[in-house]
Amino acid sequence: MNTTLVQAKHYVHNPTIKNTRTVRRIIFDTPDTLFVRRVKRGTDVLIASLLTVTILSWLTPLLFIAIKLSSRGPLFFRQQRIGLNGRTFSCLKFRTMRINEHSDIRQASADDKRITRLGLWLRITHIDELPQLFNVLMNDMSIVGPRPHMLYHDELFSSMLPDYRHRHLLKPGITGLAQATGRHGATPDFQSISDRTRLDLFYVRKVSFLLDMKILLRTLFAVKSRA
Repeated sequence: MNTTLVQAKHYVHNPTIKNTRTVRRIIFDTPDTLFVRRVKRGTDVLIASLLTVTILSWLTPLLFIAIKLSSRGPLFFRQQRIGLNGRTFSCLKFRTMRINEHSDIRQASADDKRITRLGLWLRITHIDELPQLFNVLMNDMSIVGPRPHMLYHDELFSSMLPDYRHRHLLKPGITGLAQATGRHGATPDFQSISDRTRLDLFYVRKVSFLLDMKILLRTLFAVKSRA
């Protein structure tokens, strides 16, 4: 195994989530490779800067007008999420829903009445996630990593899955291995969150430049096919 990869020190039991409410339990070393400390951050800043200048610089003013016309409220939706080592940060998105009091505890579903018509399109194309490029530049997030969850769900999932918090050994990402393999949106049951967590833990163990590039390419292909 490549020595730059995060090493798993011990396997408690094999993954059996297809039949039982368990996932593979792994004790991790902290991902402290040269890639994680230097190369990944440099790549994040480069990609985020390029996309901010080439896309967000002209898209943001247009969406400011469109979102304001679609419903009252701010341009951006801000929500506290869990990041690196369990620290909280303010995650940014273009607002896709009408102002409501349940946004911090209730995930949006495909037919959610809170979502505006414009917001639905922004979600389908994942354009609503683009403001997280600012989170990347502020060093709260990475381009690729486990997706951050709202505080309520993070606590819930941690109580369900013993190894869930190992996801926090890396900065959360705008996209991740779970999303690149078609697992995105709401998590309606145990199976869906356990599947995503297993993929996130695999990413934490195997993080590398090549894996990040593969995830980015799969994400771009998936977004293009839905646009």
